[in-house]
Amino acid sequence: MSEVNEETLRAREALAGHYKEVLGLLGEDVEREGLLKTPERVAKAMQFLTKGYHEDPEAVLRSAMFQEEDYKQMVIVKDIDFFSLCEHHMLPFFGKAHVAYIPKKYITGLSKIPRVVDIFARRLQIQERMTMQIKDCIQRTLDPLGVMVVIEAQHMCMQMRGVEKQNSLTTTSDFTGFFQQAKTREEFMNLIKHNR
Repeated sequence: MSEVNEETLRAREALAGHYKEVLGLLGEDVEREGLLKTPERVAKAMQFLTKGYHEDPEAVLRSAMFQEEDYKQMVIVKDIDFFSLCEHHMLPFFGKAHVAYIPKKYITGLSKIPRVVDIFARRLQIQERMTMQIKDCIQRTLDPLGVMVVIEAQHMCMQMRGVEKQNSLTTTSDFTGFFQQAKTREEFMNLIKHNR
């Protein structure tokens, strides 16, 4: 278990105080047994769910970056589960990310791609921006011949409230380089749908 520094503990205490106030404003009895530790639990959960603000996705990619000049085909990591919080309502959205890149000179450890997804997901987000951020990070760090990211997600802000469409799924995509060619994008889309 990772150590919690003093600044994190101070922030957690402040957040807990605010959450206690919110519970009271919602009409709850903040002194009832079931809610006594809720403010601290929520504060701790929110710090975990937004820890991506304190992590460097480019450093993650660079930590396992290897020179590979021979492989020039797609590297795909698909079906990467993620959970995030919508910045508009702070309700969860979750789903799968599919990421591909075509190396020019460097590859990265396969586990680093899901870690990059998690870092951007663990922030207050919108799906469109998250898609672009993942793409841009990989493009900047690895300088590949192209990157493509597709994200499919369910948004609780559309399912629990608002239009209340429980079966809606939102898909976003962004790409660079060789993926600007329709044939390359089509190959990627076919590969991520295979065996699903």
